[in-house]
Amino acid sequence: RRGRARTGARRRIVSYGTLADLAVALHFSFVAFVLFGGVLVLWRRWVMWVHLPAAAWGVWVEFSGWICPLTPLEKSLRQRGGLEGYTGGFVEHYILPVLYPHGLTRTVQLVLGLIVLALNGWIYWMVFRRSRVPGS
Repeated sequence: RRGRARTGARRRIVSYGTLADLAVALHFSFVAFVLFGGVLVLWRRWVMWVHLPAAAWGVWVEFSGWICPLTPLEKSLRQRGGLEGYTGGFVEHYILPVLYPHGLTRTVQLVLGLIVLALNGWIYWMVFRRSRVPGS
């Protein structure tokens, strides 16, 4: 019986840990789509109807200082599995250590929001410019 209890606990840790990792992968994919999804619009125009709301959400989260719901979900899954959580948000924990050595500040959040706006504004300008040119 003791072996079964340990195995059951181990399965729970693996299950919640796996779900937390899937939440991270989904979150990272969403962030990448917010940043670069406009490029897909150059390839397939219909993507615009999915990308624009996603980009608006990403900008809103950064400008408002909110936390994306996927962050507490991931943290909850880690805690339920008996794994160590972390403080702060997804961007602060996973993305900023790669991009910046010093963590998330309000100024960095605003800059990230402006980058999303500028990058996607430029891409959509290209899309609409291309659609206005005869023969394109």
